[in-house]
This record gives sequence, structure tokens and C-alpha cells, in this order.
Amino acid sequence: MNRRVVHGVAALAAATLALAACGSAAGSDGGSSSQSSSQSSAAPEAAVKAPVAITYDGGIYVLDGETLKPAHNVTLAGFNRVNPAGDDSNVVVSTEAGFQILDAVDGKMTDVTYPGAEPGHVVLHGERTILFTDGLGEVNSFDPKELANGKPQGRKYKTAQPHHGVAVELSDGTMVVTVGTEDERTGALALDKDGKEIARSDECPGVHGEAVAQGEVVGLGCQDGVLLFKNGAFVKVKSDRAYGATGTQAGTDSSPILLGDYKIEPDAEREFPGQFALVDTAAQTQRIVPMPKGVSYSFRSLGRGPKGEGLILGTDGRLHVIDPVAGRIVNSWPVVGTWKEPVDWQDPRPALFVRGDDAYVTEPATKKVHQLDLTTGKVTGSATLEAIPNEISGTVAGH
Repeated sequence: MNRRVVHGVAALAAATLALAACGSAAGSDGGSSSQSSSQSSAAPEAAVKAPVAITYDGGIYVLDGETLKPAHNVTLAGFNRVNPAGDDSNVVVSTEAGFQILDAVDGKMTDVTYPGAEPGHVVLHGERTILFTDGLGEVNSFDPKELANGKPQGRKYKTAQPHHGVAVELSDGTMVVTVGTEDERTGALALDKDGKEIARSDECPGVHGEAVAQGEVVGLGCQDGVLLFKNGAFVKVKSDRAYGATGTQAGTDSSPILLGDYKIEPDAEREFPGQFALVDTAAQTQRIVPMPKGVSYSFRSLGRGPKGEGLILGTDGRLHVIDPVAGRIVNSWPVVGTWKEPVDWQDPRPALFVRGDDAYVTEPATKKVHQLDLTTGKVTGSATLEAIPNEISGTVAGH
């Protein structure tokens, strides 16, 4: 992959020119949206390669993932979130109106929408993209390749009651869906390809977050461990304490071990975790590993590398590389300055997006985004943005 470091006055001027439209995009009500491309010239535009999408207060920047050159600025009011749509062109945007599809290559919001209050988790697995709309308790699963022809003809499921949940569809059509209400989340159920319930568990208080490990083993985070779905049944991996909560997780097809956060303070307004969890889905065991002294992380810090290694962006500004089998940190690469997680989860903090051999890390304090080569640990590119970056994602074809 060709990479170019964007630096100095020339790069800042170019970024400012391309991204200058961002300043007044956010409306006071947050309920309306508009869009504009940063490219106003009639000259032909160069194709955006491997788009990276970065939200800010009032819109979304789209950068070329190889050069970090600004390509588009899409204005979009309100607090928005971004996730891969499962193909090489599109990104799922969670808006106040529901899920919307952004064509990141062209820098335009499409007319493909999944309306509903509180759009939540987006999951990619195998040949499926699965959306969970919390306010409706609605699951939409589709083949992302069909986005090239408009809104896919997908599969829909509605939970008994709306809740902050998540769903995963496996290669045989089995769908794992969380169970809960607006006030309490208790576990999960599994449906076969025809929608018939085949398994259920209520052993996951506060169920939140998911990941899929080698062999299509699904892990769901609980306040007292992790609930696995494997071989057609649910299995509980208990924490080593009454409250040992895992929520955000990162999995990979190349490893049976899931990387998860690990929190131990049930009454904390915002816990700054000093340890993380490794859940061996084959052995059905959990290992708790400490972070370096004084270092914590946030829910936007976790990822997996090209060889299945765990990745955690720490508050010391380093990307910590974890050997999941040995259960230890084997490298710590400097990327950004030191930082502290804000109490409000919507506020900007350094965030991690991993794709192949590359990690992309935002640095709100300097309005920068950095590209890091995961094979060498070296920062290969940086770009300065006009506005403060918040969430980051990009196009990812397949799981």
C-alpha cells in the first residue's frame, strides 16, 4: 500500500480548504440533516480509496484511507455514529432518525434508510450486516452486496420489548438476539433460519456488546462474565467476582479468544478500567490482565490486528499489542498524546479503527488523525482536520 505522510503548512492549508464547510452544520434541534460534498470543481475527481469516515459536531469527514487526503465533507446535524456497512463503498450512519447509508466513495447520503429511534449496534459477520434499533427492538439483517442496487431485501425480526440490544446472524441462518426491556436486560435467545426459537438463557444480567470468535462462537457481555453461544446452546463463562462486567468486545475468525473490557465498580459514574479480559471460547475460561500502571482505556479503544493480536489504545497515548494466548502485552507503540476518558460517552476522545494491516487513530486534542502500520508499529501518516474528530470507522468488505 502506498502511504504519504501529510504534514506541515501545505497539508494544513489543503485540509482547511477541503474541510472548511464544517463550521456551521449543526442545528439546534439536531433533527434535520443536509449534505454537501467538499469537491466543488467541475474537474473529474480522483477515486477515493479505502474510505475512512470521521464524525464531528455537524457532519462527517471522508478521507482517502491510503493518503489521508480529505475527500468529502458531509454535513449532518446532531450526534451521529459510523460503522462499516460490509462492502467497499458504504458506511452505516446512526442518526437521530435511524440508520442511514452513506456512500463514502461519492460522499453522499443515499436514500437507503432504516428509520427508528435510538439506532444502536451494527454487526458484521460473514455475508451479513445486522442492525439493531433500540427504540423499536427491531433487527434488520441483509447481504451488504445488495446495497449496490438500493435497499436490500433482508431479514427482519422484532424483539418482545424494545431495549438496548444487539443481534448476530451466523452462516447457517441462526440468529442470536438479546432479551430485555427498557429497564432491564437479562440474556439472549437463538432462532433458527425459519425464526423458530432453539435456545434461550437468562444468565446475562446487563447484557451489552458482542463479538464473534473462531468457529462462529458468539460472545455477549454481562455484568458477571460473558455468555457464549456455541454448538447450538448457551454457555456462561463467569467472572471471578460478583460484579466483573464485560461490554465492549473484539473478536476475530483467526482466534478462539475474545478481547473484552473489564469493569469492577458497579456504582461508578464513569469507571476508568485498569485491566481487560481475555475469554477463551474453546476452554470456556476468562483471564484478567492488567494494563500498565496508571493506564486505562475507553470503549472506543479495542480492536484486533491482522494476526489476531489484541489491540487497546491506552490513555498513555500508546497502542498496546496483546498476545491473547500468552495473555500479556507484547508491544506498546506511541501514537497520540496522553488523554483521559470524558464522563459523557458522546464526547470526543481518541478512537481506534482497524482495517487489515492499518490502524487509524483520532486525536481530538490536536484535531488530527493518524495512520499506523500494524506490521511495524510506525505512524505512516497524519492529517489535520478543521473540526474536532469524534468517532471513526470506514469501509470494510465482509467480516
